Amino acid sequence: MNFKDTTPPDQTDEVSFEVELAHPPQKVWRALTEPELIGQWLLSVAEMQLEEGAAFRLQAPPQPGWDGTVQGRFLEIQPHSRLRYAWVVGDIDTEVTFTLTPVDAGTHLAIVQSGFREDQKRNFGGARYGWRMMGDKLVDLLGRLS
Repeated sequence: MNFKDTTPPDQTDEVSFEVELAHPPQKVWRALTEPELIGQWLLSVAEMQLEEGAAFRLQAPPQPGWDGTVQGRFLEIQPHSRLRYAWVVGDIDTEVTFTLTPVDAGTHLAIVQSGFREDQKRNFGGARYGWRMMGDKLVDLLGRLS
């Protein structure tokens, strides 16, 4: 159950990952949408209400040049199958889409972060690194979650 980076080598505006999870979509959905679980694999939730159009805020430890705040807004919520939101970190304004597809062994999860500008190659690389790291944490969390 390792995250596979499916980003094409010549791609510069979106990163994509896929993983086969031995868990049903309902369990994966919980990890993607429940604040206390999100904090265990992604970032701490400072504020969140799961409804389309609602704003949310995630918090990471501050770093030089960034206060650690991620501003978001839910764009699409299809329980147990698709979650899409705007993701704003400083001047990086992208969209993140999670697509859950039931498979015999559990759930196929695809993650796409899109909208990187040409001048954000460093951020693009950071996102690829970050999703690999967070993806591994998600897999670990799902293994512990009842």
